[in-house]
Amino acid sequence: MTKKNHQSDVSFIEALAKLLQENDLTELEVMRDYGENDSLNVRVSRAKEVVQIAAPVAAAAPAAVTAPAAAPAPQAAAPSDDPSSHPGAVASPMVGTVYLQSEPGTPAFVSVGDQVAEGQTILIVEAMKTMNQIPAPKAGTVKRILVEDGAPVEFGAPLMIIE
Repeated sequence: MTKKNHQSDVSFIEALAKLLQENDLTELEVMRDYGENDSLNVRVSRAKEVVQIAAPVAAAAPAAVTAPAAAPAPQAAAPSDDPSSHPGAVASPMVGTVYLQSEPGTPAFVSVGDQVAEGQTILIVEAMKTMNQIPAPKAGTVKRILVEDGAPVEFGAPLMIIE
């Protein structure tokens, strides 16, 4: 890439950031080709804010001390049940649509309780009209499938748990 300064690049990047926010996307990557040895690669991303409401709920509702006393215990247990923090969680490598089978009407790649080998295809994530086979990162048993067939997924979202 040459170091030519294109005045439109700044407005182009601002337009991408606006598009990212208006469509509630987490990441957008674009390559702009100006000609031989002159291009612009832009990746705009943002992290979604994770808000834990367990602490503010307990602090905001001191008047109802007796009734909500049981509520903080399940909320405190929820982070330990978070599938994304599980050591066997398989995270989505991209934003797209997840498919549990190769095509409609065929058996699913894997089911809960199945033994999988490292590298075995466990599902597909479609991104930009491309079907991306997602391999098992390790050998083990499928303990949970956390997504539904045809559901949209974000980058890093847990798809299944293999132990």
